[in-house]
Amino acid sequence: MQLLDGKLVSEKLKNDIALEAAEFTKQSGRQPHLVAILVGNDGASETYVASKMKNCEKVGFKSSLVRYDTSISEAELLQKIDELNKDEGVDGFIVQLPLPKHINAEKVTEAIDHRKDVDGFHPINLGRMQRNLPCFIPATPYGILLMLQEYGIDTTGKYCVVVGRSNIVGSPMSILMARNNNPGNCTVTIVHSKTPDITEYTKKADILIAAIGKADFVTADMVKDGAIVIDVGINRVESSETKSGFKLKGDVKFDEVAPKASFITPVPGGVGLMTIVSLLKNTLSAAKKEIY
Repeated sequence: MQLLDGKLVSEKLKNDIALEAAEFTKQSGRQPHLVAILVGNDGASETYVASKMKNCEKVGFKSSLVRYDTSISEAELLQKIDELNKDEGVDGFIVQLPLPKHINAEKVTEAIDHRKDVDGFHPINLGRMQRNLPCFIPATPYGILLMLQEYGIDTTGKYCVVVGRSNIVGSPMSILMARNNNPGNCTVTIVHSKTPDITEYTKKADILIAAIGKADFVTADMVKDGAIVIDVGINRVESSETKSGFKLKGDVKFDEVAPKASFITPVPGGVGLMTIVSLLKNTLSAAKKEIY
């Protein structure tokens, strides 16, 4: 079993990004600029956004945080998005999800200029991704592709099972793994909460990607020997062993699945770190105007 080490790969890629960003700044006279919009004070969102901002500074980007109370109206938020779309000093921006219930997340996503949509959620980017055209790929699936590339894992001809069908991870991941690309060229099955006997599919998978959002969901009996296991889950589970009162667990029961796997990602220290690297790569690409 070999660990797919997100920390190791993300640090290497951040060094590469920093060199590219320095060259961009030298040529253009300005730093790549990422803006994050945060509505409310959800604990997980606060952590994610703080990490994104910190990593921007590490690689030589400018980062800005726009905060709003949960009472902000949908119209006010859409007005801010319109401002950022028109601001030539902003290369890319994200609206951190989840949003309060009175704000339509789909409407917000579609209001973002697809050329600044560094989260890769806009329908134009998703459509281009499906067509294998230049686009911003959603950050978590993109991070998984980068990790597979860095470890030189050949996915061609493999059977890939994706557990979960969210618009953020499961659905785009299934498209990416099936595209005529490397990583890609897999035969792909998506299983989800309405699939009868999920194990029937997962135990045949050469590559198993777990993104269902349930701690320890994938157990040893669901995985075939030698499988490549990618754990996307980041679940906060109550724990008396930590100061915070919780610990992070993946969707995969790591201790029992790891001995069966040829490669496996840990949680934490796996896919989560790669997601941030992907956001940085997308922002640099936006600054260079690589997406039309």
